[in-house]
Amino acid sequence: MRFYFPDSQDLVSPSYDFLRDEYPAHRVRQRDDRYAHEVLSAAPYHGILVSKSIVDGSIKGAGKYSTAQRARLHRMGVHRFFRLPSGVEALGDNGAFNYVDEAVPPVTAAQTLDFYEECGFDAGVSTDHVVFGFTEDPSSDDVNPDWEERRRLTLRLAEEFIALNRDRCSSVEPVGAAQGWSPESYAESVSSLQDLGYERIALGGMVPLKTSQILASLTAIGDVLKIGTQLHLLGITRVESMDDFANLGVTSFDSTSAFRQAFMDDRKNFHTVERAYVALRVPQVDGNPTLKRAILAGNVSQKDAITAERETLKALRSYDGSSTSRRICLDRLGEYEAICQSKKSYLAAYEETLKAAPWTRCDCRICRDHGVEIGVFRGTERNKRRGFHNMSVLAAKMAQLKSHRRTDG
Repeated sequence: MRFYFPDSQDLVSPSYDFLRDEYPAHRVRQRDDRYAHEVLSAAPYHGILVSKSIVDGSIKGAGKYSTAQRARLHRMGVHRFFRLPSGVEALGDNGAFNYVDEAVPPVTAAQTLDFYEECGFDAGVSTDHVVFGFTEDPSSDDVNPDWEERRRLTLRLAEEFIALNRDRCSSVEPVGAAQGWSPESYAESVSSLQDLGYERIALGGMVPLKTSQILASLTAIGDVLKIGTQLHLLGITRVESMDDFANLGVTSFDSTSAFRQAFMDDRKNFHTVERAYVALRVPQVDGNPTLKRAILAGNVSQKDAITAERETLKALRSYDGSSTSRRICLDRLGEYEAICQSKKSYLAAYEETLKAAPWTRCDCRICRDHGVEIGVFRGTERNKRRGFHNMSVLAAKMAQLKSHRRTDG
């Protein structure tokens, strides 16, 4: 099973000063900052997924790339731009979620292939249109005619895409996009794509589905799947079901879940192979909107807030694993929670995190280099590094699954 990380220009600064929370004066982001595969000992993914809409923008507005970044990507090519190590593949797609509300995709099959070729992608997904709906009963009255129209439109675009790919003798490996609204319709899409000549197929629109619905669709697809056809799940992780997915023909997937949980999840911030822990929230005084409003309103002393912030960080950096040290950390965290006027307390969860001190048991380069800083929920540099760490844990979990499959086999 191969894992692809969707790009959104997520980098960290190797020269960031954690003690002062400062960047170096002459930092140039694209030149100096580093991707996950550059700060970890080994790339935590087999490839990156880059969406055209993230680079070029779409109906919903500008993409994540500046004009200079976009020009550099086209000039240098995707491998040099991302400084990808040997063996890490660049997979492209359209980013169909960015134009899901449109009647038809605002990009043609030719424009899609142009983007892939100009940027030097190894493989690219055909233009598709997301179907937001699902039923396990195709005869149901709830079936929206638009679902089937989007599925058929996706197939027509896939036919145009592979025809252009052949006419140009393109070096980009074509990956057919399959949309569906039921197990049967997904199976029909995969069957049609195989008839067109696709040997790699990406299953889209499954992010909102329950695991049981994904498995039902994969089971139906299995009835038409040819030997050698590779299936990719777009936007799906669900590690606990990866063995089942693999048994039903899935060979790869992409997801930002492990990365984003580092700073978007309420609880599962710091991953280990066994479980996830709550990160220790120490927001910056000048970066917490609630605290800033309270200071401006005169309800909180800025001096007291800064002192509490510094004392909390000092206690965490001095943490030695003892019960006395842990109590000091929890006291400081509790005091700072009160000053920040937090709507909920995480102190019970913090105690679990401190007892486990998972950063001391992790051998990834990020935890070795930065220790407790990776366990602190504070600013993009710590949070993204924790996200990179989480991806290294995902890689370890996938390796375990692979090992178990070999043993069982």
